[in-house]
Amino acid sequence: MNWFEAIILGIVQGFTEFLPVSSSGHLEIGKFFFGIDAEENFYFTIAVHGATVASTIVVFRKEILQLLKGSLQFRKNEETVYVLKLIISMIPVGIAGLFLKDNVQGLFSGNMNFVGSMLLVTALLLTFGHFIRKRERNISYLDALIIGIAQALAVIPGISRSGATISTGMMLGNTKNELAKFSFLMVLVPVIGANILEIFSYEINPNGTKTGILIIGTLAAFISGYIACKWMISLVRKSKMIWFSIYCAIMGIIVILLG
Repeated sequence: MNWFEAIILGIVQGFTEFLPVSSSGHLEIGKFFFGIDAEENFYFTIAVHGATVASTIVVFRKEILQLLKGSLQFRKNEETVYVLKLIISMIPVGIAGLFLKDNVQGLFSGNMNFVGSMLLVTALLLTFGHFIRKRERNISYLDALIIGIAQALAVIPGISRSGATISTGMMLGNTKNELAKFSFLMVLVPVIGANILEIFSYEINPNGTKTGILIIGTLAAFISGYIACKWMISLVRKSKMIWFSIYCAIMGIIVILLG
């Protein structure tokens, strides 16, 4: 991987992480067209995901600080309940990360037929979320767990994490204004944890992406991710996610045919 490819893939990751089109799927597509070994550059995927987490923290910095202040009071309040729901939502992906890590990493092998098929699944999820009867109830503990399961399934390249979690929440009848924020905040700890684990185990992959390339890709992902995150919040509130369903369906078919 060279610096130009790193910038392009970083931008792709940043924009598609928050838009419901599967960032991991688009990264695999990008690697495929650039002829990049998907398995050797698995650490690049981890790094740019970390960059988009950093952009999330910047966008939601006020909300995060408020949650921290409220939860540190060590009493049951609105912030403590919200944090508890976030923790519950992280359990499924944490289990997947601990016990299915090798299986998940094996999915990032550049199989375009598989990625295209999963993009079609994302299109279906977005369609269901768009046409379901809208309700305005708050996220419950059970809802948080179900949304967390959707996030765990989204470790599969081609399944959009934001698309799966937000669509699941909409099908559960959750408030749209809260879903975007909850969806983006629930991924912070799992991705940060994954990055830390990969940093400590980096020596087992001596053929991985060079440090300079990682830095370039990370910066590109952070900047584009910041822009996309603010855009996505507006899109969820306006309920225009159906257009991304059409995009995922078309892209899925093209990827399958080309793959």
